[in-house]
Amino acid sequence: MASRVHGLQFNTVTPSPALLAPQSLGRCSPTKSVKCRRSRGRGGLVPCRSSLVGEQQEASPFTDPEAQLIEALIGIQGRGRSATPQQVQDVERAVAVLETLTGVSDPTSSDLIEGRWQLMFTTRPGTASPIQRTFVGVDVFSVFQEIYLRSNDPRVSNIVVFSEAIGELKVEAAASISDGKRILFRFDRAAFSIKFLPFKVPYPVPFRLLGDEAKGWLDTTYLSESGNLRISRGNKLRVRLYRVVVQGTTFVLQKLTEPRQLLLSAISTGKGIEKAIDEITSSSKNKGDGELELVEGEWNMIWSSQMETDSWIENAANGLMGRQIVKSGQLKFVVNILPGLRFSMNGSFVKSGTNAYDVTMDDAAIIGGPFGYPVEMETKFKLELLYTDDKIRISRGYNNIVFVHLRVDGTK
Repeated sequence: MASRVHGLQFNTVTPSPALLAPQSLGRCSPTKSVKCRRSRGRGGLVPCRSSLVGEQQEASPFTDPEAQLIEALIGIQGRGRSATPQQVQDVERAVAVLETLTGVSDPTSSDLIEGRWQLMFTTRPGTASPIQRTFVGVDVFSVFQEIYLRSNDPRVSNIVVFSEAIGELKVEAAASISDGKRILFRFDRAAFSIKFLPFKVPYPVPFRLLGDEAKGWLDTTYLSESGNLRISRGNKLRVRLYRVVVQGTTFVLQKLTEPRQLLLSAISTGKGIEKAIDEITSSSKNKGDGELELVEGEWNMIWSSQMETDSWIENAANGLMGRQIVKSGQLKFVVNILPGLRFSMNGSFVKSGTNAYDVTMDDAAIIGGPFGYPVEMETKFKLELLYTDDKIRISRGYNNIVFVHLRVDGTK
């Protein structure tokens, strides 16, 4: 089944080469105890087990405040780089709540801080370096941070994984514990590991010549008791070419990634999409809580199981591109053709079965400014909801094509 990304830029949740890498996560397993606000008929979040979290942690849910932060992260592109002001506000509000709560006390003394963390979101300094913008703000790259403090060589490493086929960049720092929250570190080495080369390529930063500029600290302001979520603030986690830049930054990192996050990551890389969809839809079916409803709002199509094969206007009329607006039993397709010129098609939907609707689209026009040119066309199809919540919708529509839509009109 061919996959396609439709105009969605992925950042993963906006940061610096100090934090993220590929998805080395295990398969998710359902847990009834997870709580997350969702629409009627949907199950809870499905956490995955981290290799560093014990068996007793596998069934541990995200708490409600943690789930609120994860909910705010859904749909944010470039790890925050392309976040809207409203999205940034939602994340900052959720972060502030967690930082007032009691997570793991003295996190630097806990085994839960150890291991590989994926960067999901970071505040973006206005003077971000070209390297930061290139590596961290691109969703097809995965960014990780590894923390290993209980060894003969304590280290904090920031990793950018370009792809499994290409390789990664790893920037390492010698680390020590200052107190229960703070880790002190000094950058001392970095290198590219390229899959097709039998040797590492040094990253051209002369750390030894930088003196105190190569030093920094990282505070953990919240570490979840499950060991799955961490909020940190640092003074120096960005690396310019030949210079380490001191800049305060907030990071949200996860060991466990819930199914919707895995799906967005799969779409951004173009790999494992069908598996991620199956994970979500199977979990939803197993819950069997009731009917799925077509949630009102503005939805952007980010993936479909079939490439467009007809003319662009037929693709637009069949919902194979652009946005869908759902409101009061009415459905509208909107496709931007050129700046100031768009295709619009209106229609209606009627409930026809379990999680299914009959859709009729019959009022089309090409619109430019205040003027519209009617287009004679009609399309009918059945829409089956496979999964839906306030952020993501998975459905089967025209010609049995599977669609993934992301809600883009804000959060509830």
